[in-house]
Amino acid sequence: AALVESGGGSVQAGGSLRLSCVISGYFLHGYSDYCLGWVRQAPGSEREGVAIIAHDDTKTYADSVKGRFSISQDSAKNTLYLQMSNLKPEDSGMYYCAARFIEEGPCDSDDVLENIGLFHAWGQGTQVTVAS
Repeated sequence: AALVESGGGSVQAGGSLRLSCVISGYFLHGYSDYCLGWVRQAPGSEREGVAIIAHDDTKTYADSVKGRFSISQDSAKNTLYLQMSNLKPEDSGMYYCAARFIEEGPCDSDDVLENIGLFHAWGQGTQVTVAS
């Protein structure tokens, strides 16, 4: 089972990037619910939740990215996306794809955004660098 990110790179401020995460080895629809998300870590900082999407497409964003980032999923392809627009230098960092699987009940995307330790599986990360 693996989560593999791609799409990172270097851009100028104001530019855009689209991150992808292919999720393999997990039968997502075998769970009561799940949350998929993007977490980032800037050098010298702790990891922080950026955007979360639940099975029912409920989406939650960190305040710092609202209106600029958009999370989406393609269930048929088991792929998670993060469209990032109007990028700022402070968006730079390693971006990780992560997943939380729920046996019973719903996944609370707000809770997961604030408590990224709730994720069960992580990718290796893809680097995003935004130059001013």
